[in-house]
Amino acid sequence: APHSCHLQYMENMDSIASLVMAVVINDGDDEGDSSDSAQPQKRKRLWGLVVCHNTTPRFVPFPLRYACEFLAQVFAIHVNKELELENQIVEKNILKTQTLLCDMLMRDAPLGIVSQSPNIMDLVKCDGAALLYKNKVHRIGSAPSDIHLNDIVSWLIEYHVDSTGLSTDSLYDAGFPGALALGDAVCGMAAVRISDKDWLLWFRSHTAAEIRWGGAKHELGEKDDGRKMHPRSSFKAFLEVVKTRSLPWKDYEMDAIHSLQLILRNSFKEVEASESETKTVHTKLNDLRIDGLQELEAVTAEMVRLIETASVPILAVDIDGLVNGWNSKIAELTGLPVDEAIGKHLLTLVEDSSAE
Repeated sequence: APHSCHLQYMENMDSIASLVMAVVINDGDDEGDSSDSAQPQKRKRLWGLVVCHNTTPRFVPFPLRYACEFLAQVFAIHVNKELELENQIVEKNILKTQTLLCDMLMRDAPLGIVSQSPNIMDLVKCDGAALLYKNKVHRIGSAPSDIHLNDIVSWLIEYHVDSTGLSTDSLYDAGFPGALALGDAVCGMAAVRISDKDWLLWFRSHTAAEIRWGGAKHELGEKDDGRKMHPRSSFKAFLEVVKTRSLPWKDYEMDAIHSLQLILRNSFKEVEASESETKTVHTKLNDLRIDGLQELEAVTAEMVRLIETASVPILAVDIDGLVNGWNSKIAELTGLPVDEAIGKHLLTLVEDSSAE
């Protein structure tokens, strides 16, 4: 028997007879209830309806109904193929962009994905993006200010601490307290956590969409609830303006974002490991340098002691001929104290000695 909602709809439209054909398409692979588990069944979803009305009673014979059903199935196959082709083209472009981003990470990790072209904005359709790395903000496109970005990250850490990311077409509906302050430029967001302090975020602007519906709005008191569905009362068109909402994030876009998240995590770990290894090497070099200086100081002190206690006169000059060493034995022999000899030119000392 027809559903009560459909009967009410026919009454509203002054229709006596109706013929309905469903347009059903595939909606991903899922295990069915078939006994052969090696052959997964396609999960189906309703794409649309073809509804025929007549103001007088009319009988449609079975061959004609069967033909209409066949036409609806053929149309559904064409719709399904078009959607699959569209998704394949988009996924191919995303894979190409991912390859280029990985190449950038090999050359300039991780800032290359925001400073070079293509960048993370080319990975998915968005209006702006930001990378928070080592307490610094790198923004591209129409992204929030640094203050708002820090507020968003603080909110994510506080309310989504157990999640590795978040995607929403409305920050306002998601509960972000500063959503209205962002204006129309930032409405939807996809964010992933790379590390405890590092984040990657994409933003979509508000879509001021005017949707023209084929059917009048519900009258007051005719809202659908869990007990009864209320059909439209007429086909009169009306406009509905959708606000504080962006284009939704599609599954393949989120798959691309999460793939980049995993790549960046591995890249960040490699960078941290390299920095840690470099720091360890520098520490060892500093330790060796300190040990070398201490050993050199010990050798120098020993040489000074040997020179001072030697039983023969010893002096030393630098490359300019200035005296920089004068032991007690030569001071006794020449009668010239150490403080008077140090710093004077050797030839001057010889001339003074010859004059005397």
